[in-house]
Amino acid sequence: MKHLKFVPVLLMLGASLSASAQSRGVNGPIQPVQVGSVILNLGLGIGADYQNANYNSAFGTKAAMEVGLWEAGPGVITLGGEIGGSFTNGGYYDNYKAHTIVLAGRAAWHAGWGIKGLDTYGGFSAGPGFRHVAYNDPAYSNNDVVAALGVFVGASYFVTPNFGFNAEAGYDITNLQVGVVFKLN
Repeated sequence: MKHLKFVPVLLMLGASLSASAQSRGVNGPIQPVQVGSVILNLGLGIGADYQNANYNSAFGTKAAMEVGLWEAGPGVITLGGEIGGSFTNGGYYDNYKAHTIVLAGRAAWHAGWGIKGLDTYGGFSAGPGFRHVAYNDPAYSNNDVVAALGVFVGASYFVTPNFGFNAEAGYDITNLQVGVVFKLN
């Protein structure tokens, strides 16, 4: 939750980029995510600490694909999936390495708020996480499956009708990530 304080900064950055892009005449729809849209985002960032694995400087990566299914007020509800992982460089005492690979379903509500090229969203995810922990002593390693429940908010800014930049925060496969977004349909 401590990473959520970055969300207002990211949203303000997205709004300022959108305003400058509008003055440059960016082409594309006012609301990039519409019913029938297929969105793919790829990102890198800070990985999630699943079930108190005590990650130290966890690295995370995630790919998510969503399809716009229903209009809901000024936005669109999407459903899709995500895959990614969180990888640690050691525990509190640098005595182990751990990684968790997650395969999850994902649902979100997307809205552009009438700003050309901007997509803001929030949602949740759920699926299994396949965790492996290996201690310095090879006799002590563990594989288990953990519940990977997530909640996230994000913003994308499309610099062309089909390509943009993305930032996402919350408790998901990554706690904070930046990356790129593609509109495939």
